[in-house]
Amino acid sequence: MPKFVTLLNWTDQGIENYKDTAKRAEAFGAAAQKLGARLLDIYWTVGPYDLVAVVEAPDDETATALLLQLGGVGNVRTTTLRAFGSEEMESIIGKVG
Repeated sequence: MPKFVTLLNWTDQGIENYKDTAKRAEAFGAAAQKLGARLLDIYWTVGPYDLVAVVEAPDDETATALLLQLGGVGNVRTTTLRAFGSEEMESIIGKVG
């Protein structure tokens, strides 16, 4: 299944409610499962991003729906990157010819 790395920043609302961040992460994982995706890992980070999540979804549309749902709650803004594993990258390179 395709993987996505999502970089998250808290909004003003999200930082005001920082004490609930672990519970919100659990809720995000549950929402992912309902859409047929999986939250593989989530990390709270120091630096330009407040959190990093790794999500597995059956397709781009499902990942996008999940992240729109997350953003709609109002606690975070996201930047998402499609991630390719080594086997996927070998396949991509094979198409170059």
